Amino acid sequence: MQQENSELVSEIMRLKRERNALIVAHNYQNDEVQDIADEVGDSFYLSRVCAKSDAEVIVFCGVKFMAESAKILSPQKTVLLPEITAGCPMADSITAEDVRALKAKHPGVPVVCYINTTAEVKAECDICCTSSNAVKIVRNMPEKEIIFLPDINLGTYVQKQVPEKNLILFNGGCITHNRFGAEEVDAARSKFPDAAVAVHPECKPEVCDKADFVGSTSEIIDFCSKSDKKRFIIGTEMGVLHKLKNDNPDKEFYLMTPRLVCVNMKKTSLNSVYRALSENRTVIEVNEDIRKRAVACLQRMLDFKF
Repeated sequence: MQQENSELVSEIMRLKRERNALIVAHNYQNDEVQDIADEVGDSFYLSRVCAKSDAEVIVFCGVKFMAESAKILSPQKTVLLPEITAGCPMADSITAEDVRALKAKHPGVPVVCYINTTAEVKAECDICCTSSNAVKIVRNMPEKEIIFLPDINLGTYVQKQVPEKNLILFNGGCITHNRFGAEEVDAARSKFPDAAVAVHPECKPEVCDKADFVGSTSEIIDFCSKSDKKRFIIGTEMGVLHKLKNDNPDKEFYLMTPRLVCVNMKKTSLNSVYRALSENRTVIEVNEDIRKRAVACLQRMLDFKF
C-alpha cells in the first residue's frame, strides 16, 4: 500500500507540473491529502492563496462552498473540486430566498454572512466574515442591529463578545461541531486535568463557555503552538490534529470526542486528487452575475477597517 501511494503521489506531482496546478487542502482533510498539498489552512486563507497564485488550475481539497469561494476570487482559473458530493450541511441550511425573506422582514438591516455559505447566499449579503474575524467585523460595523447567518452557534458567540449589538440570528449550524456538549468537556477535563481546552466557535454555547480558548482552526493551531501547556483537548474536526502533532511533536493532543469527524471533508483521497488532475474533475462554475455580487461581499470583508 505504501509503494502504491508513493507511485500515486508521483503521478499527482507530475500532473501538477504539467498543468501548472496548485493543490490546496483544508485543515480537516485526510492526513495524506494534507501531506501532498502546496498549502494547508482554513477556507478563506486558501481562497486568497489561490487568488494570488500564478497557477492556471486550482485543485481545492475541501467542500463545495470553499471551491466556489476560490472561483469567485479567481474567475479566470480552472477550479477543481475532487469530490463533487463533498458538500456542507451548514452552507446548505440556508438559501438565497431565505436571505431575501430576512431582509424583507428587517428592511435596512445589514446582513453579515459566514464564509460557510453558497455563492448564491453571499450574493444576497452585505459583508462576509470568517470565524476568526466575525467578532471584529460585527463590533466595528456602525449599525446596532445586524442580521448574522447562518450559524446560530457562531452568532451566539459573537453576540456574547459584542453585547452592545443586536444580532438577528438564523437557525443554521455545523452538524459535526454540534455532536457534543458540556458533558464531554467535563469528562475530558476529568481525564486530562492538566490539559487546556481549545474549541471552535461553531460549537454549542455551553461548550464555548467551558473552554480555555475559542477560535478558528488556524487560531487553535496558533494557540496550541504558542502555549506553555503540554497537553490539549481539541474541540473541532479531527483533521486539525495532523498539523498540530506535526508542528508540536513535544506536545500531546486529544480529540474531545471521536464523533468529531466531518464525513464530507473525509471524502477526498489521493485517488480523488489524481482523477481531478487527470480527468479535469470536477470543474466549479459560478454564474457571472452571482459571482460579481458575491465577490463584492467578500471584498468588503477584505477592505474592512478594524
